[in-house]
Amino acid sequence: MLQIKACISRPKRPEHGQSLVELAISLMVILMLLMGAFEFGVAIFSYTTMRDAAQDGAVFGSINPTDTTGIQNRIIAAASDIIVINPGDITISYSDPNNVCEGITAGTGPTSGPHKIIINVVHQHPISTPLVGTMIGSQFITLRAQVTNTILSPTCP
Repeated sequence: MLQIKACISRPKRPEHGQSLVELAISLMVILMLLMGAFEFGVAIFSYTTMRDAAQDGAVFGSINPTDTTGIQNRIIAAASDIIVINPGDITISYSDPNNVCEGITAGTGPTSGPHKIIINVVHQHPISTPLVGTMIGSQFITLRAQVTNTILSPTCP
């Protein structure tokens, strides 16, 4: 006996836009991750610049510990190509504020060690990529750097 099978085809549902919708959704997630990584890299670069500027100010301060304006100007100038640091963002302190002199020969500091200059710099890094600030709840990332250096001059009595 001969059997004939009839092919009954169902009408296909139109799925022409499905790939485009999947691409749009996944592309948004990928772009958000890339923007976050880019912003993090720029913030790390700004932090490195700020830290190097603070180190430059600490080296200057180890020779001229009482010249606070000179220390601030040195820090601002060292970072000026990349970020803007205001004098109010810089804090200069000493391990023994009563005796700012050469720590190597003094040995009379609070820890019986060398006198040190301590430079603290705070910078509000603005977030430049859209939506990243909205995601983290702030349009700024606070960067802080601290550098400590031994005071070399003037010599203690």
